[in-house]
Amino acid sequence: MAIREIVKHPAPVLQQKCKEVIKFDKKLSKLLDDMYDTMVAADGIGIAAPQIGEAVRVAIVDMGEGQDVIEMVNPVVTAVGGSEVEVEGCLSFPDLFGEVERPFFVRIEAQERNGSLYELEAEDYEARAILHEIDHLNGVLFDSKIIRIVDPSELVQSDEEESGGGGQR
Repeated sequence: MAIREIVKHPAPVLQQKCKEVIKFDKKLSKLLDDMYDTMVAADGIGIAAPQIGEAVRVAIVDMGEGQDVIEMVNPVVTAVGGSEVEVEGCLSFPDLFGEVERPFFVRIEAQERNGSLYELEAEDYEARAILHEIDHLNGVLFDSKIIRIVDPSELVQSDEEESGGGGQR
């Protein structure tokens, strides 16, 4: 396991559609482990493979609070519902935060690191994080979805008023 350098915008790898994973091997497991270590070291809640320079359809989300880490290999969104606007950040855009509208609910199909298929449903902030990471795999960056840029000083106030929100992905 290793901490990798996070690729920053405007690197071309961030704006390309990633390739499907076809080999479920030790190399994939190492990639997932490295992504997790990198995300934790950067204080993120999610990271996608292109953010460490790998153009493959692999992403992870870790909501903490005793929940399992969500490893998504070749994820596909199968349903969405509702809508909400919340503040997002991104590890590839240091110091940029903005209000982004996303579905409140998402259902995905994805594969585990061993290739087995699973389905997952998520709501609220977890759904937002999953959709943010899947966007990365399609070369879609959150700055293209920002409705309003949020000054970092606003985040300090909102973090004091309520815990959560504003995490980087």
